[in-house]
Amino acid sequence: MPIFEQIFVQEIRPHVKIIAEAGVNHNGDLDLAVALLEEAARAGADAVKFQAFIPEEMILQGTGKARYQRGVGDDEDQYQMLKRLQMSQKNLKLLLQKANELGIFFLASVFDEQSADELQAIAAQAFKIPSGEITNLPLIRKVAAYGKPLIISTGMALLGEIEEAVHAVFQTGNRQLMLLHCVSSYPAPYDSLNLSVIKSLQAAFQVPVGYSDHAEGIEAAVVAVALGAKLLEKHFTLDKNLPGPDHQASLNPGEFRQYVTSIRKVETALGNGCKNIVEAEKEVRILTRKSIVATTQIERHMVITRDMIALKRPGTGVPPKYLDYFIGARASHRILENTQLLWSDLEWNCE
Repeated sequence: MPIFEQIFVQEIRPHVKIIAEAGVNHNGDLDLAVALLEEAARAGADAVKFQAFIPEEMILQGTGKARYQRGVGDDEDQYQMLKRLQMSQKNLKLLLQKANELGIFFLASVFDEQSADELQAIAAQAFKIPSGEITNLPLIRKVAAYGKPLIISTGMALLGEIEEAVHAVFQTGNRQLMLLHCVSSYPAPYDSLNLSVIKSLQAAFQVPVGYSDHAEGIEAAVVAVALGAKLLEKHFTLDKNLPGPDHQASLNPGEFRQYVTSIRKVETALGNGCKNIVEAEKEVRILTRKSIVATTQIERHMVITRDMIALKRPGTGVPPKYLDYFIGARASHRILENTQLLWSDLEWNCE
């Protein structure tokens, strides 16, 4: 069963899915995109996500300066930047095939209807609607109608806007929807994260909820998993010093491996919520619990009084909760001092 479909089957408790968000960190270079795929698989990510867009369908030319942390394109507008970072349908198909070979799930965010159709044509198994498109209900309906798992990020959105997007998906009959809590700031300050929204979205929409992690460090992701996030998404790059809009706010391969390892530890620590005696406790349980013991020699037929018995370790005998059954009972035989009492040590009147 594809990894995202597992999330929507109630009987299956999948581990938290981790997406390496490659985005446009390939800088328009297919070889760099393949290298991102390979490193994401090596780091233990469940999936790697790119972006699919047609600049002419996405943005008015000459609109605004491009957003850069460092590097190139200081004079570019957003359209010029997107043209340079665009990944063709042919290359996206090659990336999907390479992902299949590596055993890692391929995913892409779609920003326009033509790109959605192109991803559907190459048999993408799931789709992502980025935060900026959450009010683009025509796009959401189109993608949802493919009948495949759909993930929607909720950055910059009001609850009512999220509700409209969810309704648009459900109108198509597609129930395979996941929402991602997200703060669309790079990096997102900790005092803006409001991770409790994860629980709010779960309660409001009754769908799986994940977290698109734009915070620095691992702490926010740990809390998100503890709050029930089913999926984590984190920006990923080969080198933070590469030119481009997202590299500096991304994890490098070594950091991403540590991210995955830490999340898996947290996930293991959360367990299944059933309170049982775990294997690691069994020996300690015996050593630290107490049993009913004789503090003096008790002769046959003697009435046992409280001062003749005590509660002492280890817990291999009769538990303390049965103490009252022994007080006032008669000994069925001689009981030696400093020995654990047994039920057979008591005389029983069966008349």
